Amino acid sequence: MRILIMGGTRFIGVYLTKTLVAQGHDVVLFNRGNNPPPVEGITQITGDRKNSSQLKEKLANEVFDVVFDNNGRELSHTQPLVEILGNKLQHFVYVSSAGVYLKSNQMPHREGDAVDPNSRHKGKHHTEAYLAESDIPWTSIRPTYIYGPQNYNDLEAWFFDRLVRDRPIPIPGNGLHITQFGHIQDLADAMAQVIGNTQASGQIYNISGDRYVTFDGLALACAEAVGKSAEEVDLVHYDPSQFDFGKRKAFPLRVQHFFADVSKAQQELNWQPKYDLVSGLKDSFNNDYLAHGRDSSEIDFSLDEEILGAM
Repeated sequence: MRILIMGGTRFIGVYLTKTLVAQGHDVVLFNRGNNPPPVEGITQITGDRKNSSQLKEKLANEVFDVVFDNNGRELSHTQPLVEILGNKLQHFVYVSSAGVYLKSNQMPHREGDAVDPNSRHKGKHHTEAYLAESDIPWTSIRPTYIYGPQNYNDLEAWFFDRLVRDRPIPIPGNGLHITQFGHIQDLADAMAQVIGNTQASGQIYNISGDRYVTFDGLALACAEAVGKSAEEVDLVHYDPSQFDFGKRKAFPLRVQHFFADVSKAQQELNWQPKYDLVSGLKDSFNNDYLAHGRDSSEIDFSLDEEILGAM
């Protein structure tokens, strides 16, 4: 199939591009051209997706079977793309976020649960609602926390920074908040499974690892990936309400329970995560963190010092 990926040169797009090319698809990327394509020889169309006239100029005469919209954050980013290509498509796959869910006393989040109209991901839900009212075959993917090599968000690396330097790990609350990580390759594999799957049309799928972990458990899993024993890890719990960090981020995760049921994707997409948490963290630590020398980089621990100094 001829497939268009919006983005394609950063985290999700890199893995998805490599996965689809390996499966024999003709992959085309649309992005601003700031980074080289992850696979040599594939077509890259340069442009700004937020400029609808430019988008139409670049894509109006193109024909694709499938579009993967990896980086549309607002409805205004995606609607022009659908209007230009929608009637030619077999499938439109949109990357949303499990962050759209409304906080709930009943967990895990399931695809039919209520969404938060005020979440920072509300633009993604608006886009899902628009797709649901359209007449094109569409599927929405809702990842939780994505990790793995080339992650540009400080998630696992935040823990690695402290572990390799034998520093305490300050964790908000009692360490028992439950969260969920999903490896980037598992996400790309699940997305690729949507292609040609008529059952996936009009559906939303949570995608992540198939197990949940506490904040403390995540720190200890990161320690295992780094090669440290639990006894070597100094977990320091603190009350975040006692600090005013402003817009500064003292911890990389939402201080709440945040995890989603992935059984629907497992059943309907014939997909199973290949990485358990520790093996995925080892992949990230060895093939990204150490490979890029972050273990010897200068890291700002000023917020840690503020927390530890008040304990």
